[in-house]
Amino acid sequence: MSSQLATSEESAVPGASRVAASAGLGVFAAMIGYLLTYLLIGAEVRRNSDGDVADWKGVAWYFYEAHLVDIEVTSQVGSFGGTRLLNLIAESSSASADVLYVLPPLVLIAVGVFLAVRWDVTDLGDAVMAGAPVTIGYAVVIGLGAVVTEANTQGSAFGIDASTSAGPTLQTAIGLAGILYPLVFATVGAVITAVVVNRR
Repeated sequence: MSSQLATSEESAVPGASRVAASAGLGVFAAMIGYLLTYLLIGAEVRRNSDGDVADWKGVAWYFYEAHLVDIEVTSQVGSFGGTRLLNLIAESSSASADVLYVLPPLVLIAVGVFLAVRWDVTDLGDAVMAGAPVTIGYAVVIGLGAVVTEANTQGSAFGIDASTSAGPTLQTAIGLAGILYPLVFATVGAVITAVVVNRR
C-alpha cells in the first residue's frame, strides 16, 4: 500500500510542477505584453501626458484596452457626478495603435506553443492541460494591475470639492482580460501545436 501511495505522489509531482510552470509563464506573458505595449505607444503617452497620470499607468490603460477592457473615468464636482469611457486606441494618432489589439492574443498563443513544444504534447487533452493554467498567473497580474493603475485626483475651489478617478473596470479586467484571454489563446496555441505534431 505504501508503494502505491509513493507511486501516486510521484505521478502527481510532474503535473503540479507543470501547472506551476504554466502559471509562471502567465505572469511572464502579461509582463511581455505590457512591455511591448510600452514600446509601441509609450512615446505617445509621454507626449500627451499632463502630469496627472504617470506614464506607466497611461501605457497600462492602452494594454487593458487592447484586451477590450473599458477605461472608465468617474468625476465628482460637489454633489454632481458622472462617468465616461476613454477610447485611447481608437483616438490614438500612432500608426501602430491598432496593432495593440493583436499583441495579447499573439503573446498568449506563443506561450501555449512554447509549453506544448517544451513538454512534447501530442494529445489534445494534454494540450489543454498545458495551456489553461497560464490563466492563473495572467489573471493575478491583470487583477493587481487593474487596481494599481487606477489614478485619482482631488482638488477644491471656492469651497467646492472635486475628484476624478480613472482606470480599467476591475470586473471586466479580471473576467475578460485575466481569465478569458489566456484560457482561450494559450490553450489554442498548445492545441494547434499538438495537432501539427500529430500530422507529421
